[in-house]
Amino acid sequence: MVGMSGAYGGHSNGGESRAPKAAVVVGAPPPEMEMEMAGAMGVVHKVAAQPAQSTASKMKGKVKETFFPDDPFRSFKGQPLRAQWVMAARYLFPVLEWLPGYSLSLFKSDLVAGLTIASLAIPQGISYAKLANLPPIIGLYSSFVPPLVYAVLGSSRDLAVGPVSIASLIMGSMLRQAVSPSAEPMLFLQLAFTSTFFAGLVQASLGILRLGFIIDFLSKATLVGFMAGAAIIVSLQQLKALLGIVHFTTQMGIVPVMASVFQHTNEWSWQTILMGACFLVLLLTARHVSIRWPRFFWISACAPLASVIVSTLLVFLFKAQNHGISIIGSLKCGLNRPSWDKLLFDPTYLGLTMKTGLVTGIISLTEGVAVGRTFASLKDYQVDGNKEMMAIGLMNIVGSCTSCYVTTGAFSRSAVNHNAGCKTAMSNVVMALTVMVTLLFLMPLFVYTPNVVLGAIIIAAVIGLIDLPAAYNIWKMDKMDFLVCLCAFAGVIFISVQEGLAIAVGISIFRVLMQITRPRMMIQGNIKGTDIYRNLHQYKEAQRVPGFLILTVEAPINFANTNYLNERTKRWIEDESSSGNKQTELRVVILDLSAVPAIDTSGIAFLIDLKKSTEKHGLELVLVNPTGEVMEKIQRANDAHDHFRPDCLYLTTGEAIASLSGFAKMATP
Repeated sequence: MVGMSGAYGGHSNGGESRAPKAAVVVGAPPPEMEMEMAGAMGVVHKVAAQPAQSTASKMKGKVKETFFPDDPFRSFKGQPLRAQWVMAARYLFPVLEWLPGYSLSLFKSDLVAGLTIASLAIPQGISYAKLANLPPIIGLYSSFVPPLVYAVLGSSRDLAVGPVSIASLIMGSMLRQAVSPSAEPMLFLQLAFTSTFFAGLVQASLGILRLGFIIDFLSKATLVGFMAGAAIIVSLQQLKALLGIVHFTTQMGIVPVMASVFQHTNEWSWQTILMGACFLVLLLTARHVSIRWPRFFWISACAPLASVIVSTLLVFLFKAQNHGISIIGSLKCGLNRPSWDKLLFDPTYLGLTMKTGLVTGIISLTEGVAVGRTFASLKDYQVDGNKEMMAIGLMNIVGSCTSCYVTTGAFSRSAVNHNAGCKTAMSNVVMALTVMVTLLFLMPLFVYTPNVVLGAIIIAAVIGLIDLPAAYNIWKMDKMDFLVCLCAFAGVIFISVQEGLAIAVGISIFRVLMQITRPRMMIQGNIKGTDIYRNLHQYKEAQRVPGFLILTVEAPINFANTNYLNERTKRWIEDESSSGNKQTELRVVILDLSAVPAIDTSGIAFLIDLKKSTEKHGLELVLVNPTGEVMEKIQRANDAHDHFRPDCLYLTTGEAIASLSGFAKMATP
C-alpha cells in the first residue's frame, strides 16, 4: 500500500506505515468533490517550520514590534555621523524641519490663523480657568507658554494648544473633593500646578517609553459617551452663572446640580438670565452659521471675543454690577510668574495630585493626539503619536513651573486654526504673542467682564462635544460598544466624571477579556464546486463533509481559554458521534489553526490532550496550517514525546480531506 504524504512532503516508508489506521472507513465525500480530491492527492504541500532564531533575536523582534512599530530610526541607516546628528535633532525638535524653509507667504497665512485663534483663546482661557476653580489669569497664562513649547516640539501643523473644558472640569472636581478653592485658594492653586506636573510626567513618559498603546483603552465608544456626559455636566455647572446663583452645590452629578438650582430660586437674577440668554443665543447662532457655511468659520471664531467686548461695555456703561450681575474683577498685568516653588509634594496630598495628574493627563493626551491625527489626515501628512505625547508632556511640565495648568490641543481652536489656513505651528506662536500683549497691556479691560457671558461661552463651546450621529452609528454597528458608550454617559452625569470614565474603561476591558477567554470557534463546511471551506452559519451554501468535523479557532490559544476550547470541542465531537448514521459516522477531526497567531504551553497541552482524547474514541485529529510561532511550539513538543507526527499536519483543509478520504477509500476492502 502506498503511504500517505506527510506534512514534510515525504512518503512514509514501510516502518512508518499507518495501515492499521487506514482500515478506518471515512465517509465518502460528495461526488462533486471527488475529482478535486483526486487532483489534490497528487500534491500535498508541507507545513514549513519557522526559521531557527535565537531567543535574543526573538525578544529583540518582539520588543521592536511592540514599542517601535513605526521603526523611527530606519532612515538613520547608512548615513554619515554628521547627517545622523542632524536627523536626530530634527526628530527631537520638529521645528527644525520647517523653520529653515519658512517664507513670508507662509507667515501671512499663519499670522491670520494665529490672530483668529487668539480671539477664541482669550475668552476660552478665562472661562476654562473658572471651570477648573482657578483664577481667570491662570487660563491666560496657560495660553501663552504652552503654545510656545509646542511650536518647538510638536509635529502637528494644525493643533492649537491651550486649556480645554474636559480637563478643566476633571481637575476642578477632583481637587475640590479635598480642598475648597474659596477657603484655601493658594493651596488649591499649588495642587493644580502639582497635578499638572504629574500629568506632564505621565504624558512624556508614555511617549519616551513608547507606551502610547495604553491610551487605546479609551475606545471611541467610551470617548463619545464620556464627552457627551461631560458636556452636559459642564453646561449644568454654568447654570450658577447663567441664573446668578450665589450658593451653588460643589457636587457634579445631575441630580444634586438640578436640586441646587431649584432650591435657590430666590437667588435667581432676571438681569443675569436675560443677558446670559441673549449672548448664548448669539454664540449658538454663530456656531450654527459656521457649521452650515464653513467659509464663514470666522464668525464662530470671533463671536466669543465679540461677546466679551460687548458685554463688558454694557456692564461698564450701565453699572450692571450694581444690579445683580457678577463680574470678574481686577486682573493683574504681567507675564507668567515662576511656580516651581509652588509645586507641593507633601505626602498628605501626593496621592490626590498623582491621581488627578494621571486622569487629566490621559484624557487631555487622548484628545490632543486624536485632534492632531484628524487634521493631519485632512491635509495628508503624518503625525508621530509618540512625539506628540512627548511634546504635550514636556509642555505641561514646563507649564506647571510657569503658573499654567493642564493644556492640550483643543478641537474647537484647532478647527478654527485649520479653517483659517494655518501652514505651520507658527500660528501657535502668533497666538501666544497676542496673549502676551493682552497680559501686558489689556488686563484692566476685563475688570467689568460678566461671569454670565463666560458661562455662555463655555456652553457654546462644549455643546459640540455631544455627537449624536456618532452615538447612533455605534448603536447600528455594535450594541456592546453602545452599552459602553451609554455607561460612560450615565456614569458621568449621575455619579461623577472620573467614576463614569472608570466604569466605561472597566466595561471595555471586561469585553476584551471576554473575547480572550471566549474566543470564536466554529464548524466549517465545503462550498460546493470549490476547494474552499467556510463557516456553516455564515455561508448557507457550505456543506458538511461526511465523516469529518472541521473546526477553526480565531484567536490565540492560551491559558485563559484552553478550558473553554476543550469543552466546546468535546461537545461538538459528542454531538457528531451520536448521530447514529453509519454513512456519515465521524472519523476525523480537523482543527484549522490558520487564524491562531500565538499559543502558549497551556495551549500546546490542550492540543496534546485533544489528540489523546480523540484517539481513545477511535478518531483521527489533524492540524491544518499552524502559523510560524504555533508550528515552532508544536515542534518543541514533538522533540520530547512526538505527539504530532508529520502526517497529522497539513497546509490546507482541502489537502487534508483529499488525502485522508483517498487513503480511507484505498484501505476499504
